[in-house]
Amino acid sequence: MKLAELVKYYKYTTIYFALCIVLLFSTGCSKKHEPYVSSSTTIRDNTPECLKPVAKGVDVYKDDSLYIDYSNVSEGYIMLQYLGDSPAVKLQITGPDYMTYTYDISDDRIDTFPISAGDGEYTIGVYEQIDGTQYSVLYSGDYTFTVSNTMGAFLYPNHYVDFDENSPFIAAAKDAVKDAHDDLEAINYVYNYVINNMEYDVEMAENVENGYVPDPDRSFEKKTGICLDYATLMTAMLRSQRIPTRMEVGYAGSAYHAWISTYAENIGWINGIVEFDGTSWSIMDPTVADNSGEEALVSFIGDGGSYLTKYIY
Repeated sequence: MKLAELVKYYKYTTIYFALCIVLLFSTGCSKKHEPYVSSSTTIRDNTPECLKPVAKGVDVYKDDSLYIDYSNVSEGYIMLQYLGDSPAVKLQITGPDYMTYTYDISDDRIDTFPISAGDGEYTIGVYEQIDGTQYSVLYSGDYTFTVSNTMGAFLYPNHYVDFDENSPFIAAAKDAVKDAHDDLEAINYVYNYVINNMEYDVEMAENVENGYVPDPDRSFEKKTGICLDYATLMTAMLRSQRIPTRMEVGYAGSAYHAWISTYAENIGWINGIVEFDGTSWSIMDPTVADNSGEEALVSFIGDGGSYLTKYIY
């Protein structure tokens, strides 16, 4: 993504928040859901496991204002810290899928960014603001990454899905899945927990700033949020239960939106947040599930073919 395209990216972000509001008021608040029931008689281990990214310092780039640690690319992430004076800094990661991910670097903490496209050629760029939408190149490098832990990017916390063992929702996730016999039931329990405990924040959606980064801790404590908050909280809860989960942003029909996909053993990736009726899966993202009736939902997403993923976090 060229820097000139950043404005377009944020424009679409604002549009998708607005469309979420339209969806909220046009579809009602039914929460009809038939739970999946496992055939297993053994209760699943619900012990939380919060993986912690580590900057090993083995494979790094650094200068007076920038530190990038590539030591754990095999686990599906890199880490970056900006120590310069620019008021606005952007990181861009372009992978073998040719999608460019743009992140705002807002403070001097070391942060984690997923390598979500797997093995291949990547370009890493860091840009400092000169004035307004004008940026200068602070760093640019081309790399060949080999990701041996293909689930790592979807289990570790990162810039958009930030959590650790002290996050307040970890215990809630553990309790929510305590009766689950397998991962599929655990997904169902967490799914229902989120849609039944979160309220859509209309005022927040109307006033959200460009570059908004969700905070699952805040969402859990306030029990309110917008589309990204729903998706990020559920993603973090499932990852804390060792269930690989992708927080995805793209188009649901013509709406720019956020949803999740999960991975279950013996099934593989289940695209879009799901309902299971004992025979088949239905795609349903957590915001839509919380705020739409069954007929409106089917009209909105159909058979799932209208979901077009652009970014995976």
